[in-house]
Amino acid sequence: MKKLVPLALAALVFAGCEQKKELHIYTWSDYIAPEVIQAFEEANDCTVVVDTFDSNEAMYAKLKAGGTGYDIIMPSSYQIATMAREGMIVELDHTKLPNVRANFDPRFAAQILDPTFKFNVPYAVTYTGFMYLKDKIPSDANIASWAILGTDALRGKISLLDDQREVIGAGLMYLGYSINSDKAEEIDAAVEQVLKWRQNVRKFDAESYKTEVASGATFVGHGYSTDATQVIVGDEESGAPARDDIGFALPKEGYAIAFDEMVIAADAPQPELAYAFIDHIYDGEIAKANMEYICGPNPVKPGIDALDDDYRALIILPDEVIAYGQVIKSFDDRPDVKALYDRAWDRIKATEAR
Repeated sequence: MKKLVPLALAALVFAGCEQKKELHIYTWSDYIAPEVIQAFEEANDCTVVVDTFDSNEAMYAKLKAGGTGYDIIMPSSYQIATMAREGMIVELDHTKLPNVRANFDPRFAAQILDPTFKFNVPYAVTYTGFMYLKDKIPSDANIASWAILGTDALRGKISLLDDQREVIGAGLMYLGYSINSDKAEEIDAAVEQVLKWRQNVRKFDAESYKTEVASGATFVGHGYSTDATQVIVGDEESGAPARDDIGFALPKEGYAIAFDEMVIAADAPQPELAYAFIDHIYDGEIAKANMEYICGPNPVKPGIDALDDDYRALIILPDEVIAYGQVIKSFDDRPDVKALYDRAWDRIKATEAR
């Protein structure tokens, strides 16, 4: 004969088995400090689950194909207008984000597309250039120029980001055009330039270039400032040494500035936790710890002010360098121009190295 568990006792048993709330974040790899996540979990009695993507296009495609369950997503600025227009993200209630308005560093306002923060809260900015092995660059080559991609001595030792706007933008800026050109003849010229470089390119890659430059498999990796700086400064916890043989350069003809931002999914299972996490990132001490991990700036003024002077100088670019960077804008509201870029990218990806 089965024994019946008293209702009060059963309630206690099930309560004890109840799982903690989970906050699901969809972001780039190595982009949130573990101690920042741990502090949030402890303060909010929850679990944070992080999934990663390697390009805005891959992230968007997954969500459009039915990828659900995310609370916070971290697209680059230019992707946000499309996501808002398609109802994928929510307009933010800033009464739930007191730290954001109080602590945002206004010197970064010109580097983002929507300073009203209607759907977005800036997370971190990256600058696209070249991570490189110093002793492998020919003495007559200029690593601070897109022309380095045409250096025959580096054939098979160069990687380009697997990113439509970054790669086509490289060709545009090298030729003296805007990274946001909407002219067919300029985009076509950029494609022809990229195809000339293509013969020297080993692969298109948005993830492993940082380890491949470090290992010597690649001498020049087109990539992000945060990734390069992480390798250059090393990591005591993992035992990775600092690498003074690796450098990072921004092309003098122009480089891409891309802010990644925090948005809340329209179908977020835990929207209140999402608001709490975004505000958590804008706490000064949290931001300081996060910047020391990701090796790039969160636009959180008290956090930046608290950084060691030498480290602050490493990750915060001077105004004169910011001046020749260009912010990528979206063309999703202009299907004719977007089609030009899509066709251009198809040409580049379909062409084998000569």
